Amino acid sequence: MNNLNRFLESTLLKPTMTATEVDLLVREAIEERFVGVCVPPFWLKKVRRDLGEADVQLVTVIGFPFGFTDTATKVSETREAIRQGADELDLVWSQTAYHSGMNWPKIEIAQIAKICHEEERILKVIIETANLDESQIIEACLICQDAGADFVKTSTGYGSAGAKVEHIKLMRENLSSNVGIKASGGIKTVDFALELIKAGADRIGTSSAKGLIDAWRNT
Repeated sequence: MNNLNRFLESTLLKPTMTATEVDLLVREAIEERFVGVCVPPFWLKKVRRDLGEADVQLVTVIGFPFGFTDTATKVSETREAIRQGADELDLVWSQTAYHSGMNWPKIEIAQIAKICHEEERILKVIIETANLDESQIIEACLICQDAGADFVKTSTGYGSAGAKVEHIKLMRENLSSNVGIKASGGIKTVDFALELIKAGADRIGTSSAKGLIDAWRNT
């Protein structure tokens, strides 16, 4: 593989993040030509400005980290994030609705997908695989696909576990080839990142992007 950097989304979503850390995130993303940087909505304006014309996607999160907010709030978050320059939106689906047996997650995702696609933005849906068994992962993937998601993402990083190779394989086996997979959560080594990519991940969301690319160059 000669382009690991183009799989990497450098992510900074911790509660105590500082402006200095955001500056470093952006600088590294530009220098390393990562596919994207993922930051909380609070930092969108600054990061949009600092990225300038760099070929780096600006990614943010909606309904993060538990997906508890109602659809109207998520819609408002989505519109505001787009207004502030987000290229891609990672939506935490309504876990509480899904586990209650409701059809609402599909309705919600469809509404937000429509907004994103009208503005030529990418929608990724976080299903938090740690809270799902294999049959539920398959069902969740099909719900996201049918509702118009561009990617299905494994984890927020706030669950009991992050990305797993077996889950990526399962997702790839059940999703259409035109729906991407973003693996995230606990991806700290090059070997693990490459395993996830081999299993079918199209994106790797990690707070260790710089360390991964440095280690990859030294292999």
